[in-house]
Amino acid sequence: MNIIQRYLSPNIVEDLAEKMVFVGGPRQVGKTTLAKELVARQFDASYFVWDKLSDRKSALKGEWPPDCDLVILDEFHKHKRWKTWIKGEFDSLKNRFSFLLTGSARLNIYRWGGDSLQGRYHYYTLHPFSIPEIDGVENKLRHFEEPVFQDAGVDFKQSFDALFNYGGFPEPFIKQDERFHRRWRNERVERFFREDIRELTMIRDFGSLALLSELLPEKTASLLSINSLAEDLQVNFRTVANWLDVFEQFYYCFRIGPYLTRKVAAIRKAKKLYLWDWSDIEDPERRLENFVASHLLKFCDYLQAYEGYKTSLNFLRDSTGREVDFLVCVGNKPWFSVEVKNSDSELSNNILYFKEKLSIPFNYQISRRCKRERIVKDIRVMPVEKFLTAFI
Repeated sequence: MNIIQRYLSPNIVEDLAEKMVFVGGPRQVGKTTLAKELVARQFDASYFVWDKLSDRKSALKGEWPPDCDLVILDEFHKHKRWKTWIKGEFDSLKNRFSFLLTGSARLNIYRWGGDSLQGRYHYYTLHPFSIPEIDGVENKLRHFEEPVFQDAGVDFKQSFDALFNYGGFPEPFIKQDERFHRRWRNERVERFFREDIRELTMIRDFGSLALLSELLPEKTASLLSINSLAEDLQVNFRTVANWLDVFEQFYYCFRIGPYLTRKVAAIRKAKKLYLWDWSDIEDPERRLENFVASHLLKFCDYLQAYEGYKTSLNFLRDSTGREVDFLVCVGNKPWFSVEVKNSDSELSNNILYFKEKLSIPFNYQISRRCKRERIVKDIRVMPVEKFLTAFI
């Protein structure tokens, strides 16, 4: 398989000079390849994986190869006291070894283990491929400045189509084969339930969990009703809420909340749900919005993890039902809004309303079939593939 340079590689190498680095992300998004093939090039590295018994025993005993300077630990969050254990190893050996941990759970919030790791690590989330990453576009990211877009040439359109159809996970994207993609999706979901949910949670109702995973693609890009899901699954509200939290913790889906401000009578509790693998979504309009949400979340996560800006991805919706798909904020201050359309259409009145009401500096209406790029009432109407070139 071809190895594509990942956007986090130089940041991880830089941060390993001072602290441990934890890398979380969805199963099969490329964390192991990132660690073993890209980051490890800069070191004399040794790799240990939890599921290999000899590796597990050596690591837990602290038997590290004497000639290595980077220890890569894969899926060691499965150890019940992993936080206390790795804290002890780092505190005693940080002048000798660097430590890189990868896992398919959110290692920065995982609670098994009692001792605090605060101040000892940097945390990154590895996201699926995006248009800028595939095409090698390096953007200078300056918050509150207008995003800089590349010319939407043939290459960007081809990248868009491939990512849209096959998703951003490395294997199906590189293969670009429909049969392989179907089989890969089935196997990924099976391993998600067998190796993540079964091993690391107390949940045992796998039939209902599997049904929930089948219902979620139809719920993407709209306000999520947990009550409705509970009725469909014939379980109580709290159970479904807990399952969704687990799905988020293991990078199966993510939710974004409404932007809350006194300037707008906004809804407060309902959230919108999206999948990490947008190729699971059959409806093209929902898939398109999920595709854009994934690019924007990747951008926000990067700005927060590496640059240290308190960046958030929200949506806009008031009590009358006016809605704009996305709002990116820094420090809860609006930076730019995005309305996603499947086809070129008249300018949305909602994006105009929120632009004026909240004094949003930059505003975009993007579509997959934009016939003519233009600026209307200070709103930029443009093709989705060109818009997405401005990010990570």
